[in-house]
Amino acid sequence: MRGAKLTSFNRPAIFLYAMLLAGLFLPGGLSPLGNAMAQSRDIWLLVDTRALTLSVMEGESTLHTYENIAIGSNGSTREKRLKDEKTPLGDYKIDGIRSSNHFHLFLSINYPNMENARRALKHGSINPEEYHTISEAWRTGESPPQGTSLGGHLGIHGIGAGSLEIHNNVNWTDGCIAVTNKQVEELAEWVRVGTRVSVR
Repeated sequence: MRGAKLTSFNRPAIFLYAMLLAGLFLPGGLSPLGNAMAQSRDIWLLVDTRALTLSVMEGESTLHTYENIAIGSNGSTREKRLKDEKTPLGDYKIDGIRSSNHFHLFLSINYPNMENARRALKHGSINPEEYHTISEAWRTGESPPQGTSLGGHLGIHGIGAGSLEIHNNVNWTDGCIAVTNKQVEELAEWVRVGTRVSVR
């Protein structure tokens, strides 16, 4: 149909498609066009590590909030270190969306960012070589290295075959942000690679 002229026959179909793109969802869940809409709208995620909520935002408007999320078992921090089991605060972007044997779905984030690296270098938590490696990755648009003393392999994920009871009652991750399997499936419809994630 690309390049075809509009006729009286195909105008209703085009109108319906346009209405779906404008944000009308199917009852009970996200539209199958959710990911396409995420690309055309200012969608971002706000993670509140104190209230333990994850909100889907469009500009300054809240579209949906997931409550009772789980974060690192030792809370959150602006100075995350390898194996400290803390969730890093800061602004990141989703740099991968993939299935996971352990967590159902995994939305990886591009941690550590340059703010993390500068703070760690200032405090002596990383050496100049590690800082340079992180800096070069950001300069060239690649995912930052995951093997420095700042840790890595972080993101938003489901609980897989884990205990929903544990998830509902304790912070249990090694530093990631966890939601239920159903919730991470919904999030995967809202977001795309490049979606901003603000962890506060």
